[in-house]
Order: sequence, then C-alpha cells, then structure tokens
Amino acid sequence: MDIPFRHIRGDEALAADLRGGVVAIGNFDGVHRGHQAVLARALEEAARRGVPALVLTFEPHPRKVFRPDVPLFVLTPPPIKAKLLAELGFAAMIEQPFTREFASHSAESFVTDILDARLGVSHVVTGFDFHFGKDRQGGPAFLMESGERHGFGVTLVDAFRDEDAQLISSSRIRSLLEKGEVAEAAGLLGYRYTVEAEVRGGQKLGRTLGFPTANMAMPADFALKEGIYAVRFRRGDGSLHDAVASFGRRPTVDDDGAPLLETFVFDFTADLYGEPCQVSFYGFLRGEEKFEGLEPLVAQMKRDEAESRALLSGVRPISELDARISF
Repeated sequence: MDIPFRHIRGDEALAADLRGGVVAIGNFDGVHRGHQAVLARALEEAARRGVPALVLTFEPHPRKVFRPDVPLFVLTPPPIKAKLLAELGFAAMIEQPFTREFASHSAESFVTDILDARLGVSHVVTGFDFHFGKDRQGGPAFLMESGERHGFGVTLVDAFRDEDAQLISSSRIRSLLEKGEVAEAAGLLGYRYTVEAEVRGGQKLGRTLGFPTANMAMPADFALKEGIYAVRFRRGDGSLHDAVASFGRRPTVDDDGAPLLETFVFDFTADLYGEPCQVSFYGFLRGEEKFEGLEPLVAQMKRDEAESRALLSGVRPISELDARISF
C-alpha cells in the first residue's frame, strides 16, 4: 500500500488508515539481518492481506530502564531506525515509551490495550523468543492464545544465523564495532553501519591545516573504536560524498577533548553548520595517534585521505538496503 511513512511517538493516536495492519514487534536495535528476517515476514503478510505493515518498538531500550547504571551502546537511535524501516517498506514505526510503570503491566494488558485497542492489529509477527508483560509472563504460547481470543493471527520467526551458523545479534555487532571491525559488522547488519547527527561548529583547526571537517557529537554511550575510518557522508539534501573520518579525542591538539566524529569530505567546500547529516562506515584505517607537532599530523592525514579514496573506489552494495542507505 502506498502510504507515506510515519514515525509515531509516545501516546500519539494511530491514524485510521494504519489500523488493522500487520505489526512486527521488537526492539530491533541495529535492524540487522536477523531482525530483517522477522521484518520481511511482516511485509509479506501485510502484502498478502492488503493492509499496512507496521513496527512496534520500545524507547528507551528496556536495558536502559532496568540497568541504568550499565552503559548501552545503542546501534540505531530512533531517527536512524525509522529511516531504515521506511527504506524496507514499512508504513510506520510506533515508538512505545518504555518505563518501569509500563513494564509492570500484565501481558494481558499489553494485548488488550496496545495490540487490540490502540493498534487494532490483524496479525503479529515477532521472534520466537519474544516475551512481554510483568516478569516476562507473556511468551509465544500466550501470544498465540491471545490472538485466537482477540481475533489476530501470530507468526513466530526462528533465530537467524549467518553463513557460519552463528546467531546474528545486536550484542555481537556492538562487540565488532567496539573493535573497529566495521566491515565485519556490515556483514551482519546487511548494510554499512551509519550514524546521524547535526554538524556543529568546532575549533576550525582542520581548516587551517587544509582539512576542514564536519564535526558531529555522538551520544555518551557511543562505543565505536576510536580511530580513522573510510566513510561516506550524506547531506540532508540526499547528496553523497566520499570522505575520511576521525572518531576520538584528538590527542595531538586537545588532550582533554570529548569524543567527537570529525569528517573530512573530499572535494567539497559548502557550509554544513546546523545541517543533519549521516556518516556510513566502510573500513577502519588506523587507531588514533599522538604526533609530535602538526607537520607529521598533516602528513599522516594526507596518507589517510589517499587510503580512504582507494578503499571507497572499489566498494559495492552488499544488499538492496545498503544501496539505498550508503550509495
């Protein structure tokens, strides 16, 4: 169905044309290939029924609510997750606020108040191990029995494994990114890992060195390995540019700096301040280093540029989703 994508937050009412849809339920942090197996089933079922395909997710991630003292590297904050789901063909993402009060509701309340009353679902698709409600009392069997009582169908999707028969999981992808292994992470995600933020003003040191950068602050829990990466940079207008990026604390020029993503966009001069942009990661070039002065730093930056240009000249999309996100 040709319905413009909608990102529905909080208690915002569901439009009448979205009721009765097929709903995929889960956190879907990363929207990786395992998640995409669940999402594809929802899209297929929605197409078969001629109804909208929706995603019901939870914000913040439940782990942040139950373990607030343990940092969680969130792979896809809501804006990126919504864009990925829109590219996959969904009509809407419903972002259910997740609080301790919400978590205290019974499984039957979740079915009655959310799935039935709010969404009016015709079919639910979720992973085989999905649990919900107070103390995780609702499981697959309860969901299927609830569907029979409330008049909606249920499809459970088995865990998805990679080519080495290993489970694809968000935690596994986080571990790869924390080691800078962005190419390996892309193989599990099914697309190049991508972040989004507004370009902000900086010290403008890069400009004086001949390497002006677009500076983007990352969330406090962003745990990508600090270092230099071959990337592609997408502006708010959709235009795409090859680039090289540094994520880290700039040890040569700012010992006490907070982690920052600084991207040198090749053959580009426009002002980007205040513009929301995306960076997609293709390869890890090297770790951060502290140089003895600016001259050796500039020499290394020129080598980084050459290496990034060479790497990006040979890359190809790894999936249809990747082609739409970072090509």
